[in-house]
Amino acid sequence: MNKVKFNRSEVDVGNILAMEHVNVTVPDQTLATLFYVNLLGFTRDPYMDFGPTNVWVNVGRQQFHLPTAKAQVLRGHIGVVVPDMASLMVRLEKMGRRLKDTQFRFMERKYYVDITCPWGNHLRCFPPGKFGKAQLGIPYVEFQVPAESVPGIKRFYEQVMGCRTLINKGKNQCEVLIGQEQFIRFKETRKPEPAYDGHHIAVYVSNFSGPHSYLKDNNLISEESDQNQYRFQTIVDPSNGKALFDIEHEVRSLHHPMYERHLVNRNAEQGFFNYQDGRDAFTPQKMV
Repeated sequence: MNKVKFNRSEVDVGNILAMEHVNVTVPDQTLATLFYVNLLGFTRDPYMDFGPTNVWVNVGRQQFHLPTAKAQVLRGHIGVVVPDMASLMVRLEKMGRRLKDTQFRFMERKYYVDITCPWGNHLRCFPPGKFGKAQLGIPYVEFQVPAESVPGIKRFYEQVMGCRTLINKGKNQCEVLIGQEQFIRFKETRKPEPAYDGHHIAVYVSNFSGPHSYLKDNNLISEESDQNQYRFQTIVDPSNGKALFDIEHEVRSLHHPMYERHLVNRNAEQGFFNYQDGRDAFTPQKMV
């Protein structure tokens, strides 16, 4: 018998198996396409086409959903992985000039690139290797939350949502672990909290009815969508019911028709003048 001791708990997975999309509304689809598709190199979903009222943008196995309306701004930032940081910088320098009259900004840091979208949403772009096997995707979202709220948020995700969590020594930052290599981070700040404007995230859970029972009993369900989806907005401390933070969760069961849907991703390096036959699709490279 193998005498090597293994820590089996290291590979346990909590109830949330995937964070599928981040939804923020945008007032101008032309600018949104320029930013998310042309500059960042992501892919407009070719199959789910809602016309000019809502654009879905594929980022590996995740998406941005961009309905047309007054701009929403996520209170924190979105972490994304891109295949080639050098090519990203070229696109930002070259095409970013077309966004000069917006809030668009970018700054190259040591390990990532800080980018602000035309309406003020913050993204951090990382190269492959930082978040498991992901070479293109949305590995995490970070929300800035009120001071002293993190312990209660941790209890909510553990006790209500059935998740594994990590909390730092200062107990002012908590990560909710999702599937193999995603997470939601809640980081305390003493800055005034902007009003919640309705942006949301979508997650898939294995235990679908358990969280629903608690949320329904505590009047926290914001939408009963259908048999395989519901929504809630307010995170509460289960120890006392205190409201801690608002962020709508679109909660889906594993029987939802969109679960594990194959998403088309293009090779952002392809262009009219450097076209290579057979290289249209994004193909993950072997990591060493």
